[in-house]
Order: sequence, then structure tokens, then C-alpha cells
Amino acid sequence: MIVVRSIPELDLPRHGVVGLVPTMGALHAGHNALFRAARGACDVLVASVFVNPVQFSDDADLHAYPRDLERDAAVAAAEGVDVVFAPSTAEMYPQGFATWVVPEGAAAGLEEAHRPGHFRGVATVCLKLFNVVRPQIAWFGRKDAQQVAVVKQLVRDLNVGVEIRVVDTVRDSDGLALSSRNERLSPEERTRARAIARALATRDEQEARAVLASAGVEPEYVAVADLDGPTLAIAARVGTVRLIDSVRLIDNVPLSEGDTA
Repeated sequence: MIVVRSIPELDLPRHGVVGLVPTMGALHAGHNALFRAARGACDVLVASVFVNPVQFSDDADLHAYPRDLERDAAVAAAEGVDVVFAPSTAEMYPQGFATWVVPEGAAAGLEEAHRPGHFRGVATVCLKLFNVVRPQIAWFGRKDAQQVAVVKQLVRDLNVGVEIRVVDTVRDSDGLALSSRNERLSPEERTRARAIARALATRDEQEARAVLASAGVEPEYVAVADLDGPTLAIAARVGTVRLIDSVRLIDNVPLSEGDTA
């Protein structure tokens, strides 16, 4: 495996299928599931590791985001990734950068309402990654359901030649969806955070709110939306940590501790 830090270095073999798994690093078992799904479907597998500053609306959250490229590269290598693309902010947004992708449609409400400009950052960096890596297929996680819907809309509306595939959410043994932010939860906060998965398991907006309230978790939103199919989505702060999770209502798969959804 090689680690590439600049766009000109991305001189990838163009025989067979090139796959991309975009990440912000802090890799965990959820990312491993993406790598494993991708490894079996492509000849050259690229993982990007880039903490995209323009999708953060909270500077404190941006600065708190964990960064350990050496560890991430080792995780990626163990999962069969061929290339880790880990550009700097200046590489992705050089001086004078002034062109943005501003999605509407699937980007409206939910995350965008609480993090204004978030999907401008997501859509812009995804289009840049698609353009510089030129994959035929890219993989995203189901947990970030609105992001999945926005990226699919981006690809459709702008005629980007990449297929988007989605991998089910990976959960810890206590039901909590895997996230780099989980490491910032205290033991007491983690116990309360488990209510998010229990709320989603109700598959009902009002019942989900009741489950969260009983656990002392105040959500930023609990809503059913069309996000690549009808989806129950939740965002909530537990202590200082903001967590998001979702479940597709058309899958009809039980969601309980230790399950995937």
C-alpha cells in the first residue's frame, strides 16, 4: 500500500475497476466494513483520509476531530487498501479557491438546518475526490443517511460517472452506531447515548422521542424523511458530543443491540 499526499501523485492504474472509500480518518470497524465491501468489487482500492474543514460549522468540533494518519494507514493496509490519499487542506483548497457545489433537494433540513453550509462542504469535496481519483464505484455508510442521499443526488444531477454503493451501519455490542465521536463519551454519557438506537428501533417518530426523553437525551431533530427511501433520522447531543443515526423504514429489519441497520 502507498500513501499519497498530493493530487499529481494519484497516477493510478486504469485497468479494471477503481474504487473509492472517502473517509475523514479515525478509522474504525464501520470503515472496515466499507473497505471489505469495496475490496471484493474493484481492482484498485483507494481510501481518502481528509478532515474536510468546510463541512464543519463548529470550529471546536473541527479541532477536536482525531487525526492519526499513521494508525489510519495501518488499518487501511490491513483491509487490503491499495492507496491512501491523504491531502492537506491547501492541496484540496488552494489559495484563490472560490467554486462551490451548493446542493438543494435532499440537502434541505435536518443536518443542514443545524449545520448551515455542511452539505456545501460535503458535495464540493466529494465532487473533487471523484474528479481526482476517477473511481467507477464509491462506497458510503448508511448511518449518514442524508449524506448518502445528497451524494446520490450530486452524481445524478451533475452526470458524474461513478456508482454509489451503500453499506449498512455497523453497531457496537451495546447498539451504538460506530463513530469516531464515541471515544469522547464518558461511561455515563455512553449509557445515555444507547437510547438513540432504542429510539430508532421503534421505527416511529413519536415513540422515538419518548424513548429519548426517558433517557434524558434531548434531540436536535427526530424526523422521518425521504433519504434514499423513507428513513427515521435522529441527531442528538449527549454531553458535548453530537451523534447522528438513522434507520431505513422500508428495510423492515429489526434494530436491536448488536444488530446492523
